Amino acid sequence: MNFELDEDIQFLKRNVRDFIQNEVEKVAMQIEEENEIPGRIVEMSKELGLFGLSIPEEYGGLGIGMVGKCALYEEIGATHNGYTTLIGAHTGIGTIGIVDMGNEQQKKKYLPDMAAGHRIGAFALTEPAAGSNATNLKTTAVKKGNKYILNGTKHYITNATEADIFTVMAVTDPSKGAKGITSFIVEKDFPGFHVGAFEPKMGLRGSHSAEIILEDCEVPTENVLSEEGQGYVNALKILANGRAGLAARNLGSSQKLLDLSVNYAKERIQFNVPIIEHQAVAHMLSEMAVDIEALRSFTYRVAWMVDERKKIIKEAAMLKLFGSEVYNRVADKAVQVHGGIGYISDYPIERFYRDARITRIYEGTSEIQKNIIAGQLNKEYS
Repeated sequence: MNFELDEDIQFLKRNVRDFIQNEVEKVAMQIEEENEIPGRIVEMSKELGLFGLSIPEEYGGLGIGMVGKCALYEEIGATHNGYTTLIGAHTGIGTIGIVDMGNEQQKKKYLPDMAAGHRIGAFALTEPAAGSNATNLKTTAVKKGNKYILNGTKHYITNATEADIFTVMAVTDPSKGAKGITSFIVEKDFPGFHVGAFEPKMGLRGSHSAEIILEDCEVPTENVLSEEGQGYVNALKILANGRAGLAARNLGSSQKLLDLSVNYAKERIQFNVPIIEHQAVAHMLSEMAVDIEALRSFTYRVAWMVDERKKIIKEAAMLKLFGSEVYNRVADKAVQVHGGIGYISDYPIERFYRDARITRIYEGTSEIQKNIIAGQLNKEYS
């Protein structure tokens, strides 16, 4: 395995790093206070091609593989996680389904606008009665002529208030369990589609989540993604594929926290020496660095596996679990290294600490990842 980046990706990586450091970081506190990402930043992100990271060149995207995407996600993860989530949810679970499972007509219709950032993508699986138990969907889809009529409620849908295109899972045949779930491409302007209650969160300010309400929502039959009955399988593939990207964003956030912590530890004087010279602090920094390097190696290995189209069910679950746990451990130690100032909302450490917590929940909880890993081990050793 060779994780050396080609010149084009290195060039993009430098450009994204400059943009993050010189533009997004300047408005990070503004995002936190206003719970909104400035329109200027969104427009600049479009110009950089960041909304097209997952989309092939023939549909207007950057056409880069998962290793290249992770290199860029790592840079994006180093800034405000609300901004990171807007980009990550669109280019990850919001787009992957159409890219990997859509037919040519669907790709030509939706991907060019999504690549340009003119239309934002979102993924609508979770419901009040279907979180970790994703097969317990109550949203139904009944075929009537050349349309399906969808009824139900989704919640915790990232990008719900900004998105134009939703990958929605609904039950088409209740008698078949998981095999009776179908995925649909749903536009926000379809009759019967409504964005419901806004859901304020502990962190991820600037990234908006809300309910999606489907009331006799009319979806054309040509908007079935893949084929009827493949929705649950599609959802698992979409989530597994996106986990390398999520880990890369966690990696970028963790590296940012280590950078801030080392710099602070070298400047903060206690007992007449910088606190980095105190063993207790030095050990925390060392543990953070080891965790980050392990996550970096694991992330790019799984990204390589995605590019090689290898089976990644177990590895993707391991990476999701490990990446979120590393980010949370690093964030906790960063607060401890900074002491009181790490707990003050005027500084970014406290924000990263709150933002890290959701990574152990969304796109599959840590407990569910352990179940997936155990299930795969059971198969391997049978």
